[in-house]
Amino acid sequence: MEKVSILLEKISQGQSKVMHDLYGSNAIEQKRQAGRYKKLLERFSNVYGHQEAMLFSSPGRTEIGGNHTDHNHGRVLAGAVNLDNIAVVAPNGLNMVRISSEGYEPFEVDLKVLQPVPEEKYTSLALVRGICSRLKELGHAIGGFDACIDGEVPNGSGLSSSACFEVLIGAIVNHLFNDAKIDPIEIAIVGQYAENQFFGKPCGLMDQTACSVGGLVTIDFENPKDPIVKKVDFDFTKSGYALVITNTGGSHANLNDEYASLPNEMKLVAAGLGATVLRQVTMEKLLQAIPTLREKVGDRAILRSIHFQGDNARVVQQVEALEQYHFAAFLKMVIESGYSSFMYNQNIFPIVDVFHQGVALGLALSHLVLDGEGAWRVHGGGFAGTIQAFVPQHLLEKYVATLEPVFGKGACHILFIRNQGAVRVEV
Repeated sequence: MEKVSILLEKISQGQSKVMHDLYGSNAIEQKRQAGRYKKLLERFSNVYGHQEAMLFSSPGRTEIGGNHTDHNHGRVLAGAVNLDNIAVVAPNGLNMVRISSEGYEPFEVDLKVLQPVPEEKYTSLALVRGICSRLKELGHAIGGFDACIDGEVPNGSGLSSSACFEVLIGAIVNHLFNDAKIDPIEIAIVGQYAENQFFGKPCGLMDQTACSVGGLVTIDFENPKDPIVKKVDFDFTKSGYALVITNTGGSHANLNDEYASLPNEMKLVAAGLGATVLRQVTMEKLLQAIPTLREKVGDRAILRSIHFQGDNARVVQQVEALEQYHFAAFLKMVIESGYSSFMYNQNIFPIVDVFHQGVALGLALSHLVLDGEGAWRVHGGGFAGTIQAFVPQHLLEKYVATLEPVFGKGACHILFIRNQGAVRVEV
């Protein structure tokens, strides 16, 4: 813990390289982030009255390879990005978590109750309660704390604001009450548990792992209780390309059934082949069984299973291409993954609303601008929301100028992969 006054002084004087590590070398952006931390520190003092505090940052994430593979124990390639949630935190000596987030109503979670509360389903309260419950169940210490949070990972952006929040809470409890001894992967697994069992969303583990570990990582979920996480040795800043995530709009409000259908249909195919998940099945076995599977599971489930097998294998090839600095080969596979999502996985637009096809339109515009020079694909869950593009610097202005008039000013987020996951920020 440090005095709030000292933290404010350090940030004002720029005594730490933390702004460069977390937010890049742009002086204007570093100054903006310093102002963001100062404002949050001042708000924390006014709201809770603490004289000492800790600072935390948790990144959003971008999925780069392996679209809808994690929930069937597949492989993914993902990275932490420079959009983050930051928090100012102090223990309060109570058995109560009190959180005030910029733009949201403040809330409290009484830690005497560590079972799911039905009325809290789909709320941040459920996530906090679920994380603390699971950490205690695993033998870790928990306790009450006060936090002011400022988030720059937009809801519905496809950059996983929920996982970012979950691992932020996990990191806070880790540092305040456990001497920072809990492994980042365990924090990710706890976050997934809270989202599955308390929040009520059947998510995979990719989002939490990428946010918690940081950097560019490939994750193998063959054993989801002990996923294999490997840092990928590649520096995107030297590639000559920008990573652009574009929010094409559309609401996720009525898409729960669409999202649930993806893992459910894949597992239905796996069950038809005597397995639990598709990772236990080969492409050859799947293709051989199609004649008998069609009437049992339907054609869409088979097509989605073909996508899984292709994208799961492609992740290995993408990692190899990056580590060997064969960036052109990597870009080719990004495009192949995108086409597989469109043709086989069918998560580009919901079947109940063919009038609105923002993701498909964004991909079409990306193709027109980047064909032969970049790469583009759906990003994350699909059906609505975001697309991902790797844009050469000389086309970046044209790319943004083509997409933002369609999807709105500020729809294109120009990002980079940051090396830090959910961390205590020591200025």
